[in-house]
Amino acid sequence: MAGNSFGTLFRFTTWGESHGPAIGVVVDGCPSLLDLSEADIQPWMDKRRPGQSRYTTQRQEPDLVKIQSGVFEGKTTGTPISLVIENTDQRSKDYSEIAAKFRPGHADFTYWEKYGIRDYRGGGRSSARETACRVAAGAVARKVLGSAIQVRGALVQIGPHKVDRSRWDWAETDNNPFFCPDPVMAAQWAEYLDGIRKSGSSVGAVVEVVASGVPVGLGDPLYDKLDSDLARAMMTINAVKGVEIGNGFEAAELTGETNADEMRIGADGKPVFQSNNAGGILGGISTGQDVVVRFAVKPTSSILTPRQTVDIHGQETDILTKGRHDPCVGIRAVPVGEAMMACVLADHLLRRRAERRD
Repeated sequence: MAGNSFGTLFRFTTWGESHGPAIGVVVDGCPSLLDLSEADIQPWMDKRRPGQSRYTTQRQEPDLVKIQSGVFEGKTTGTPISLVIENTDQRSKDYSEIAAKFRPGHADFTYWEKYGIRDYRGGGRSSARETACRVAAGAVARKVLGSAIQVRGALVQIGPHKVDRSRWDWAETDNNPFFCPDPVMAAQWAEYLDGIRKSGSSVGAVVEVVASGVPVGLGDPLYDKLDSDLARAMMTINAVKGVEIGNGFEAAELTGETNADEMRIGADGKPVFQSNNAGGILGGISTGQDVVVRFAVKPTSSILTPRQTVDIHGQETDILTKGRHDPCVGIRAVPVGEAMMACVLADHLLRRRAERRD
């Protein structure tokens, strides 16, 4: 299997399976002499960690990250940084009854057809468990970005229920289990998801990730556009089925006059944009405004409601997926989206520095 690596100059490779002894990531291209310790990485791991509320899977994984290489005396050495995360709460028996069945909405069928073998215990490499590795890589990427660039994510929609942007408060994302910037909607989501969870079903969501402090000039105008790399990055996250930059699909409803981000000269003599419909990227290159990305996450496919399927022997059957699953996988996708944004920006920042000495 190829395709386990992401990035150009800042590049990471993940390894391991959902129910194996451990998972991990190797980060390559990180500059030397950056301060880095396990304590710098762990807060981001804790943000994604399962079992923190009744609205996420109850699998209890501490997700303690261990640095195996690439750091000496608290400083990065410029060599590959290897990070390991042990799996401690696997319940492979939860999948024994469906080992020969293909779960609708999962990668079971395509995996089997492609490789002739699959790890039915939680999906193996296709499991969202792998995203813990991305969050660890994202923590290293944030060190490359430094304090000037801030990456933040929020859940902006669960099912049909959207946040009210007039109530948006980034501080609120730390005050509820949904990373929701709207305290009123967070309370409504709690009641709504309780019903979804108790019924044994699931629901989709939309995540928004915003990067502030991004300098002008990241990205290239053709095949290495910043927005195309961001779109690819988000599409590699499990269960993501759509990505948009800035206004995204709403731009199709606008006129040229409405959609154009008009410009004036600011007090410092530099151009100032009057709006940010483009999401901080024009012609594949960052404008210096906030970079805004949203992605849609489908409902968790593992549900307690029986569904029609087939098995590996070509027989029709029904399936009911037991185990510990997220009623809304979009919740824990927020820190994963942040991590992928950080990795893309770190990669393009290093590429920009290679292009211009100033």
